Amino acid sequence: MLNWRTGIIVAAIFLSSSAFAAGIDSRTASCGQLQALIASRGYIFIAQPFGDFVVANGSLCSGGERLQTRSVPTIDNPQCPVNYCIPIFRNNV
Repeated sequence: MLNWRTGIIVAAIFLSSSAFAAGIDSRTASCGQLQALIASRGYIFIAQPFGDFVVANGSLCSGGERLQTRSVPTIDNPQCPVNYCIPIFRNNV
């Protein structure tokens, strides 16, 4: 059983710059923890199983992109909703 000190150490390792730079595995956090991390950082790279950046809101998408929602698995939710940016396709008519 983990005590609060162990929890803080695990959280520090989870959020350390080197581990964070390589991306996170969404399956190692709860949906609430993942969404709180995205909100606090603005964006994160989910290495597994998504392999892309997710963002807190549409203001972080470029002018040629739009916000879309998809699901990633977490410890407590197999379909935790996250936002990401996708290109806007324009028809040349």
